[in-house]
Amino acid sequence: MRVVYQHILRRALFRLGGGDPEIAHERTVAAMSRLGRVRPVVAALRGFYGRSRPRTVFGVEFPGPVGLAAGVDKNGVAIRGWPAFGFGFVEVGTVTRHAQPGNPGPRLYRLPASEAVINRMGFNNAGAAALAERLRRLGPPPVPVGVSIGKSKVTPIEDAVEDYLASLRVLHPYADYFAVNVSSPNTPGLRGLQDRAALDALLGELRTAAEGKPLLLKIAPDLTWDAVEDVLAVCHAHGVAGLIATNTTLARDGLAPEDAAVAEQAGGLSGRPLTARALEVVSFVAKRTELPVIGVGGIHTPDDAARMVDAGASLVQLYTGFIYEGPGLVRKINKLA
Repeated sequence: MRVVYQHILRRALFRLGGGDPEIAHERTVAAMSRLGRVRPVVAALRGFYGRSRPRTVFGVEFPGPVGLAAGVDKNGVAIRGWPAFGFGFVEVGTVTRHAQPGNPGPRLYRLPASEAVINRMGFNNAGAAALAERLRRLGPPPVPVGVSIGKSKVTPIEDAVEDYLASLRVLHPYADYFAVNVSSPNTPGLRGLQDRAALDALLGELRTAAEGKPLLLKIAPDLTWDAVEDVLAVCHAHGVAGLIATNTTLARDGLAPEDAAVAEQAGGLSGRPLTARALEVVSFVAKRTELPVIGVGGIHTPDDAARMVDAGASLVQLYTGFIYEGPGLVRKINKLA
């Protein structure tokens, strides 16, 4: 299955749009949206890819341990399609209060020799209200849906709290959990919200507005250990339900020489070079808190996922690993769980 994907399907996908990764991404999401409308096919595929043991984490029941990470289906257009490939939950977004086009293109780059991706998308999305309307029309989803919320680029950093609150309020009826994204490297000033005082103000307001919906925080892999300790202290103080570790990195360690030219592009790096650091952060966090952790970053094999779980992750998410390995990876991880 892996050989068929890598040598036939992946090659075809990588050629779409003249090799433009963003065009390939958009067409893949559109295809998954169409697949989601054919429910008997989704059910059959889900029986093949999605067999796993259900588990309850931060009060939400998940049919399987593997989630689709935020950034793949920003506007939630293919929520009914992703379970066909075995995903036990889907995190949509990152969504912002205001619709925004994101950063100028090109803004998405593959590094095939390193099995990595660099992106500087900039939270391109149709806005929180549009996502809420789509989720309303879709009705109850087939798997739990998390919503990743971020700051609009046009919003001054001093108004960030209200910006996040507006997105949370409009999407509150439709999310099984919320992920607070303060760790993307592609929105100016955003990572400053991980500083203790700023994070304390933000999480205090969001936790109150969440009204029973689990609130998770997504952290960057580039934080110092002292900074991670500060983040955990704030999360404990405000009753945050869990953490997502990690986002993309600004580091360029572990890249193949063949990818040196592309590695100079600005943006967040994801994929195989992040494997060790993401695991290190998950392990560090899990040893210092009893909060559930969703492990994400550099998961390209079932063993990578198993190591995440051994390090303390309750669930895992895929993005770049799914691009390079295909749905067979989801199936293999599900079989281990």
